[in-house]
Amino acid sequence: MRSELFGALPDGTPVHRWILERGGVRVRVLTYGGIIQSAEVPGRSGRRDPVSLGFDDLQGYLDHPGPYFGALVGRYANRIAGGEFPLDGRTYSLARNNEPNALHGGAAGFDKRVWEATEIEHGVRLSRVSPDGEEGYPGRLALSVTYALSEAGELRIAYEATTDAPTVVNLTNHTYWNLAGAVPGSGGAGGQELRIDAARMTPTDETQIPTGVHADVDGTRFDFRAARKVGGGIDHNYVLDKGITERPVEVAELSDPASGRVLTVATTEPGIQLYTGDHFARPLPFAPGDGVALETQHFPDSPNRPEFPSTVLRPGGVYRSETVYGFSVR
Repeated sequence: MRSELFGALPDGTPVHRWILERGGVRVRVLTYGGIIQSAEVPGRSGRRDPVSLGFDDLQGYLDHPGPYFGALVGRYANRIAGGEFPLDGRTYSLARNNEPNALHGGAAGFDKRVWEATEIEHGVRLSRVSPDGEEGYPGRLALSVTYALSEAGELRIAYEATTDAPTVVNLTNHTYWNLAGAVPGSGGAGGQELRIDAARMTPTDETQIPTGVHADVDGTRFDFRAARKVGGGIDHNYVLDKGITERPVEVAELSDPASGRVLTVATTEPGIQLYTGDHFARPLPFAPGDGVALETQHFPDSPNRPEFPSTVLRPGGVYRSETVYGFSVR
């Protein structure tokens, strides 16, 4: 494992890249936005190719922040209706960066911050303090996120946070996967096969806010309980059958019959957002459907939905979440 200078922000702040390699897998992580710049895994032929969408230089991420390529997302991943939420009798107003809603932590969320990096065994730990009031969220939030590779080449992402005042927290990673090889011209991910262990999903209104219903996927285009082609036109949260668990449980599998590559997703979280990347457009080098995001999470708009699993974190409590991405060949 090693680190190297990757560039600098316009204000001169340096950005470093950490290179993790183990079990035949190579992962590059940036201190800017906690971004997984690339994950490279072998296919059936033995050749190691990138399977996550990203850019070769820092400027690519600065020029194209909207799709959140590979980013660490927070303080609240996904959408909050109307850019506000109640907590303990007070209403907090957030940046409406996805009108009329707040999305992925706001205009300058965790994906646009430079994190402090510390080497750990087989990985790197990123940490920062989100001050009280950052992007409208209450409480001083102290965070650490670790990226580590197991002996078998599994990528483990573990999140931990504490606060000095009641707040809401929902963290995820926003990598787009394409197991055929995630470079322009390699072909889309829509023809790859996906399984998600969820009999229900959360339908949304016209602004992509959940209606509060848990709808059965049976007989609908949202049913991935048996592996089938990903297709397109989906940006929805799935209610995982397992619920919240203390340890990561496998909940999804993406596979590419041509290369033989298989990606498994295990998590402690109760939900997973499937986004089929339909809105990529020029000047992005990627076409619609070139990658699929599988964002492990609590549900969108939970702070406004008491019937959803709570995302409230209070002083003395510890937010913990863990997701493991496994790679293999079939």
